[in-house]
Amino acid sequence: MVAESQVLDALRTIIDPDLGKDIVTLGFVKDLKIDGGKVAFTIELTTPACPVKAEFQRMAEAAVRAIPGVTNVAVAFTSNVRGKAGPQRGDVLAGVKNIVAIASGKGGVGKSTVAANLALALHQSGATVGLLDADIYGPSIPTMFGVAKPPMTVNAENKIRPWIEHGIPIMSMGFLVDDTAPVIWRGPMVHSILTQFLSQVEWGSLDYVLIDLPPGTGDAQLTLTQVAPLTGAVIVTTPQDVAFNIASKGLKMFEQVNVPVLGIIENMSYFTCPHCQERSDIFRHGGARNAAEAMGVPGDAGVPTVIAHPQSAAATAYREIAGQLAARLSTMAMQSEGKAANLSLDWK
Repeated sequence: MVAESQVLDALRTIIDPDLGKDIVTLGFVKDLKIDGGKVAFTIELTTPACPVKAEFQRMAEAAVRAIPGVTNVAVAFTSNVRGKAGPQRGDVLAGVKNIVAIASGKGGVGKSTVAANLALALHQSGATVGLLDADIYGPSIPTMFGVAKPPMTVNAENKIRPWIEHGIPIMSMGFLVDDTAPVIWRGPMVHSILTQFLSQVEWGSLDYVLIDLPPGTGDAQLTLTQVAPLTGAVIVTTPQDVAFNIASKGLKMFEQVNVPVLGIIENMSYFTCPHCQERSDIFRHGGARNAAEAMGVPGDAGVPTVIAHPQSAAATAYREIAGQLAARLSTMAMQSEGKAANLSLDWK
């Protein structure tokens, strides 16, 4: 007869690499059922994008099968995305567990491409994700998603319903103005529209909202850090020598407003020929990693197209980055609850 204590002891050998504790102590083992030699249980992940899900399954099955008398092991998975504990600011994204700013020091580094593909990768993992295009002067997200100017509607509370594309609620200035007309606004007007996007849009309950910031450290960035309870930020840069200065300015801005930088992504690092599969380093590479190491923050690289080429190496890289981002957010949330070891957050 297999005992419950034997199964739990076996599962205690499985340590979550990000949280630094075993999955039994963390409370991840649910619905344990034993029927003779048949053992079934569920492992509750902190995010559906968990990068070690397959490893957990392999280790859990092997550990329980090693118990004398066990003839069959069935492991199921579910997820419960945590949000970083802290005060919410009124009705600003109150139903969102994690709010992540995607930022850059300068334009032209592919920041909007990164934001769009990270949102899609997280959504494909099973998470609920929203995307806010906060670039008032040069909104790119409508173009990224192939949406020109969709009809805007409001709910019973007079809140704007975001447009849903590929399963992701999206809001952008590009939905409200002619795409050929420039937006010529002063700072207070930018502050006003961004505040409305945060508080007067029906975002609902979401695991993650990614905010595509405009380049630089201006009015929009200041508004977002003052109004939205940001969980963290990701900085996007390119591999040239200026990468260090670009990344350091963005990092220092978020440090000054007490928003943790979750990582630096090096975009446009290289090109892989679709015919011969040869890699070409267009702008060299490694500038972002050097900057990340110098400033003590995580870093990674990738130029994926998650929807257009889901089986490509680039899309795989983006899904891996999304998994690492989700894992980092989970670690921060669990640390704030006192359930995780005091580990540094490093890319793997």
